[in-house]
Parts: sequence; C-alpha cells; structure tokens
Amino acid sequence: MIRRALLCLCFALALPAQSAAIRLVDDVGRVVDLPRTPRRIVSLAPHLTELLFAAGAGAQLAGVDSASDYPPAARTLPRVGDATRVNFERVLALKPDLVVVWVDGNRAVDIHRLETLGVPVLHTRATRLDDVARLLRLLGQASGHVEMAQAAAAAYTARIDALRAARAGRTPVKVFYELWDRPLITVGGTHWISDALALCGARNVFADVAALAPVVSREAVLARAPDVIASGSDAPDVRWAWKRFARLPAVQKQAFVRIDADRLHRLTPRLADGVAALCAALEPYPR
Repeated sequence: MIRRALLCLCFALALPAQSAAIRLVDDVGRVVDLPRTPRRIVSLAPHLTELLFAAGAGAQLAGVDSASDYPPAARTLPRVGDATRVNFERVLALKPDLVVVWVDGNRAVDIHRLETLGVPVLHTRATRLDDVARLLRLLGQASGHVEMAQAAAAAYTARIDALRAARAGRTPVKVFYELWDRPLITVGGTHWISDALALCGARNVFADVAALAPVVSREAVLARAPDVIASGSDAPDVRWAWKRFARLPAVQKQAFVRIDADRLHRLTPRLADGVAALCAALEPYPR
C-alpha cells in the first residue's frame, strides 16, 4: 500500500503542475488549441518520443510508435504502429489528449485520418541540426514543461556551438555519406547530416541536391570524387561495395568511417554525441 502511494506521488510530481489552456502554432502553421495540459500523449516517431522524454513529458506518454526504443522507459509503452501504418483503434483506445506526428516521416493519409477522428494533432518538421533545440521548446510548451525543455534546448545548443567553434577554419574534406546501398541513398543539402559534415569542417559532395535523402548512382559518386566515405552503423559495411573503384580518392586512402546511427540519424539531444563522433572520425583525413 505504501509502495503504491509512493509510486502515485512520483508520477504526480513528474506531471506538469498547471492545467491551463495551451495555444501554440505547429510546424505547418496550424494553431493548436488544447483546453488543458495534455495528460495522455501519443508519439508517432522515435525521435519525437525521445524529445518528449528530454523535455520532461515522459510520464505523459501513453503510446508510441514501434521504433521508439530510447530512453529504455519508452520500450515499455503501448505500440500504435509505425511510419508505414498507424493502428487507429489502438490510438483511440489510449484516449490521447494530443498526438505528435512527424510530417516528413509519417504518411500524410495517416495524419489526415487522425484529424478526421477528432484527435488533437501537433505537426512537427525536422531536417536541420538546430531543429532539435526548437522542437524541445515546442514540445515543452505543448506538454507544460517549458522550463525543463528550455534547459535541455540550451544544453544541446551549447554542445553544438562548442563543436562548431573547435573546428572553425578547417580546410573542407569532401565526404560522401551513404545511408543505404541498394538503392544507393545519400543525404542532400537540406539534411541535418549535411549540416553536421559542414560543422566538422567537411563538405557533403551532394550538398547541392535539395532532396532530403536522394537516390544517386555510383557514377555520380565517382564523378564527385569524395576523399572519405562515411555511413551509419545501421547500413552494410561500405568498404566491400567501393573497394573495386581504385581511382576513388577515398578508396586510395582507405578513408571509410562508420558512425553510431542511433546518435547521428535521430534528431534528439543525443545528436550532439553523433556529431562529436563524426568530427572525431573525420579528424585524420585532411584534404
């Protein structure tokens, strides 16, 4: 009995004290009016789940997508689908006060369906390094944790600024970043990994491509002659596919780097760790 009372007390302390109405503008310009601070939030992307925990709203999460695996507490939450399909019955059964979606990752038809069901939806977009801090502040406002979210945003920004200052003036090394091999997918100039490369004193060889994650040909990569080929830990080892292209500078130098995808491929506060790892991995490769 005492243990249950203590658990209830801890849960109550984790929730925002205020219950005032909230009005905010989301990332597609829609005004979101909430009659009170949300007590039950559903997240439909793993980075949004992690951001909500970082903003202080972990205790308010009632359900998450199937890929939400961090922090460990997220693994215990009910699953409501993934980027390819949302289980609307499960979402409605959780009786959410707010569903947070990723416009660039969730299907437009699923987002529209949630809206037609009368579920309050917060639309988010995220493509740049600076979006982590901005989304922390937005989700803090939406969940009633403004101060904690502001602190998390400031800490992330300070780390990114320090990494940028430490590498200012470095001669850019040309990097091809491989997200996947078949088809061959890279990052365009609007992707946060392109931002990360620039911060590290490198240049994304496909920075002139506007698409977030374009499919490219091997011929196009060869023509741009990268000095380094980088990839995430969730992709096949890139060395085996590229070693036969002996004229490629990266192959001649055996300049291949592999970064923890959980940190570099998700727009969360841990992205600062991923950027730091990327910069360290590129350090031995001057142009």
